[in-house]
Amino acid sequence: MINKYQPKRNFPDYKSSIIRSPREEPLMIKLTNSEITGPMFKKEILNNSDNDLTINFSKNSEKPLGQEIFVHGFVKDENGNGLKDILIEIWQANAGGKYRHRNDTNEVSLDKNFGGCGRFITSLDGYYIFKTIEPGAYPYPNRGIEWRPKHIHFSIFGSMFLQRLVTQMYFEGDPLIKFCPMVNSIPDVNARKLLIGKLDLSKTENEKILGYRFDIILRGKDQSYFKNKIEGL
Repeated sequence: MINKYQPKRNFPDYKSSIIRSPREEPLMIKLTNSEITGPMFKKEILNNSDNDLTINFSKNSEKPLGQEIFVHGFVKDENGNGLKDILIEIWQANAGGKYRHRNDTNEVSLDKNFGGCGRFITSLDGYYIFKTIEPGAYPYPNRGIEWRPKHIHFSIFGSMFLQRLVTQMYFEGDPLIKFCPMVNSIPDVNARKLLIGKLDLSKTENEKILGYRFDIILRGKDQSYFKNKIEGL
């Protein structure tokens, strides 16, 4: 992939990249048949509520706290064609900015009705949709204490485990985006914009649920940025 999409491996403004960034070139490892032929993801693995994070962890039909939103879009190839049967998994913080993870030290309380993860398999035209809660920003130790903008993590699987891409969606209009060292590690400003979900009023429902559109382009000049595989699928 062209360099403008590739963040610097060692980006001092993002402190942990100094420790975690690779120092050597990657080694090529021979792949096994199981790694390059499967698995094939079918809709039968999903439950009806897997893509609705407002109910898939709730207790006694209680709703989690926060603004309900739809996040939807298409997974496309470099020619704009939708890709079917793509497994998308998401995970996120709750409305207060806390993950359901034992290492999250944010003092905000967990929401007993929000697990923070979901999954969906794209339709024939590559469409996906999630209903969830708008995540909160949260502080983290970097250059002193900084705040991560609101975001949702995306994992996109192709037809085998090795075809997995990971990215994040940020929210249009969030003033914290321009201060985020993770975002700013991507050299090209236009490439950063591909990580931002756009407010979609056509998906707003009954004055209660806001909609955001986030298309994922796997290859080509308009490719989304994937932090684990710069060149895409």
